[in-house]
Amino acid sequence: MARKADSGGTPATVALTKLGVPFTLHTYEHDPATPSFGLEAAAALGVEPTRVFKTLLAEVDGALVVGIVPVSGQLDLKSLAAAVGGKRATMADPGLAERKTGYVVGGISPIGQRTRLRTVLDDSALAHPTVFVSGGRRGLDLELAPEGLRDAVHAAVAPIGR
Repeated sequence: MARKADSGGTPATVALTKLGVPFTLHTYEHDPATPSFGLEAAAALGVEPTRVFKTLLAEVDGALVVGIVPVSGQLDLKSLAAAVGGKRATMADPGLAERKTGYVVGGISPIGQRTRLRTVLDDSALAHPTVFVSGGRRGLDLELAPEGLRDAVHAAVAPIGR
């Protein structure tokens, strides 16, 4: 896979380039009226929704945690809490998610976030040779090996999707 030079990239592409993690950029025309950013990406890129992953923030026992799950499903909050040794999880406020990550909702990348947070990648990612995640803005996805994603964000891997 090709790597994009860090000049003019998003924080996600800059971080991957700096880490030496191979990735491929994929762009598509984003429709602001779409009800699901992730399913829009899968359709626009012509890939199965099980290979496109969304980045969600939750509060686990008062601490923010990132969950990365396929766009074809949902984040299982109980499983996310258990994966980080917590008891209770709730979805984070979207405004807080934007402030902590430096990205806008619908374009939140798990890579290159403003604040480094504990991260859990759904174990289904490892079943694919490559997966897709947001590149840091709507209409931009990154394709990379799931192991590269896991290593780049220091993620734990656990069954957190449903």
